[in-house]
Amino acid sequence: MEDFTEIERALNKNSSALSRRKFIKMSSAGLAVLSFPMSSVFASEPLKKSKNNPKIIWVLLRGALDSLHTIVPTLDPQYKALRPKLSTSFKAPLLPLERGFALHPSLKNLHAWYQKKDLLPIVAVSTGYPRRSHFDGQDFLESGKSDIDHDSGWLARAIDVKQKQALAVARATPISLRSSEQVKTWYPSNLKNADDDIYSAIAKLYQHDELLRENLQNGLEVRGLVGAQKRNKKKRQGKFIDLTKACAKLMVGEQGIECSMLELGGWDTHNNQSGRLEQKLTEFDNGLAELKAGLGDEWQNTVVVIGTEFGRTAKENGTGGTDHGTGSALFLAGGAVAGGKIEGQWPGLKPQELFEQRDLMPTTNSFAWFGNVLAQHWHFSEQELIQVFPHMKAYNKKLVLS
Repeated sequence: MEDFTEIERALNKNSSALSRRKFIKMSSAGLAVLSFPMSSVFASEPLKKSKNNPKIIWVLLRGALDSLHTIVPTLDPQYKALRPKLSTSFKAPLLPLERGFALHPSLKNLHAWYQKKDLLPIVAVSTGYPRRSHFDGQDFLESGKSDIDHDSGWLARAIDVKQKQALAVARATPISLRSSEQVKTWYPSNLKNADDDIYSAIAKLYQHDELLRENLQNGLEVRGLVGAQKRNKKKRQGKFIDLTKACAKLMVGEQGIECSMLELGGWDTHNNQSGRLEQKLTEFDNGLAELKAGLGDEWQNTVVVIGTEFGRTAKENGTGGTDHGTGSALFLAGGAVAGGKIEGQWPGLKPQELFEQRDLMPTTNSFAWFGNVLAQHWHFSEQELIQVFPHMKAYNKKLVLS
């Protein structure tokens, strides 16, 4: 990973049952790659470091994480009945939490944080998005408004209110950070482009059609992509842990970055969920551990907000997976978090307790939790919060240490 090594050098140098209508009403009521050296990120407007410089890192898990396989409700007798195979698929003992919940065994680092009161899981949440489309669900979550605004994100509005600098670890600015001029993007150039995934998918689609396969191959060769793909196969393999490592280095450098966003996809587990989630959760856990290590002392000033667009069905399907659902979960992590507990009201998994008799029923709203964090960690006033979440009032829970 030569390109990433060069970036590293630069970084081091600059170190019960509700109807759909009731649910929607409840939910809405309260519930670019840098072309210049990494050393120049925010160099034009460096901020002074502070011993108490509160930082927020927003981690979006794209694809709808199955919260019931991640924060396992062992307290609920319906869980095993709904998931006879998935509930017995864990290859190691579950990691105990309070209130009869447990973490997936792959989340060893997060469980250690929970024990040190640096992790706070929140169960049965939703943005209020009423459907089950990944793309719209993610856009709704990132926009943070009652209607999707593709040009304005909740985190962008937050940093503008407090005049903070933000970094998107992404090829282009995600919706979460759009509308603010205080945002830069960075992504290691050695990681594969989205086009690579598209070409791979097309190649798989054409694998049984000789003519189409040959035409695709010829087209890629004309564009010089086939040889490059073969030569750079190892070089293009990017990992979440690389992104978290780079993110941490930037946030503890002299540039004064107080906010960042990371993304991790691959959570759409319609089949073979047990093995796939074991792998993804391990990747996620190791990446966050690297983030904490890289932040060093700044971990004590940091809140990591981790969310996904929606949850998955309470009942497993016939292919060892789960389908698009509604209620999900949030995680808050960091040395500034008042953790070591579970937040959120558990609705139950009986048929009459499920949303539309298929999904985990949301009992609180994700945006109200985000507002809660902004109020306590960045000291937002009620009027300032209205600028970020105009349709939502923040909760008043103890989430962040004073």
